[in-house]
Amino acid sequence: MTATTLDISVIICAYTEDRWGDLVMAVESVQHQTVLPREVIIVIDHNLALLERVREHLPSVMVVENREARGLSGARNSGIAAAQGAVIAFLDDDAMAAPDWIEQLCSAYSDLNVVGVGGMIEPLWQDGRPAWFPAEFDWVVGCTYRGMPEVTSPVRNLIGANMSFKQEVFEVIGGFRDGVGQVGNSMLRCDDTEFCIRVSQHWPQTVFLYEPRAKVYHQVPTSRAQWNYFRSRCFTEGLAKALVSRFVGARDGLASERTYTLRTLPQGVARGLADTLHRRDPTGLGRAGAIVAGLAFTTAGYLTGIAAGQFANRKSAPAEFTYSSKTQI
Repeated sequence: MTATTLDISVIICAYTEDRWGDLVMAVESVQHQTVLPREVIIVIDHNLALLERVREHLPSVMVVENREARGLSGARNSGIAAAQGAVIAFLDDDAMAAPDWIEQLCSAYSDLNVVGVGGMIEPLWQDGRPAWFPAEFDWVVGCTYRGMPEVTSPVRNLIGANMSFKQEVFEVIGGFRDGVGQVGNSMLRCDDTEFCIRVSQHWPQTVFLYEPRAKVYHQVPTSRAQWNYFRSRCFTEGLAKALVSRFVGARDGLASERTYTLRTLPQGVARGLADTLHRRDPTGLGRAGAIVAGLAFTTAGYLTGIAAGQFANRKSAPAEFTYSSKTQI
């Protein structure tokens, strides 16, 4: 496969009219690529008003409804069912692709063992990055975080705001698992991780490639730059990791997290302390503290999810843990 012959569909899932301006910019960024896609598909997640608005104002794209359960997983699956491309790429409705995004994704498929390619997700902070917010936790706002590779490298899983897969993968493995992904404003987001691990377990020899030159820019509103959001998002990530571990096993489900916890986070704490002690930057102490707290919140969520799963098993209930965005920790 090459960039000049690759047949690619781009799917953008949307659920709220509050992001209308972002959605329009996302579509325009895909329509002004150095290599154009075969099609742009917008999937509307159970919102008839938004569906009609897209049909009226964005006639150049294909618009489909989420025919599955409400949520990002079902919306992605509905888009996959409509897609005709040999490769299917996903872009968030509040992200913008760099002009050569598709070209860079396409070039990475020259290796036949590669079944999925993702790229860098750079945060666009609406009011600037908070001084206390550590780069090691940029995954909290859906972006590439410190600790990820800085050059083209194989990875365990791709991140949903900027990822692509060969269509044949879905034909064999199926789609994204319901109950692990985001629903509306909920913070439970791990269907991309679970899907990638499921693919690797079926085809151990295949590769997911992280190509940092395939870049997108992700909007980060002020509401996501707050401590309460950071705390809740870390906790729900722990819940999601517990769910993923139950589906695919703890060994695969936590493989990347072990390295992140034992290497990346300690280095981040040391860096923050050094910034305070040697560079006289008092915010370094805040970043170090946020790393420690973030790990504690995430661990608490994971243990809560494991306990919930064990309780469900004893009750002979389906192994699902439901989470409401209103849950307080």
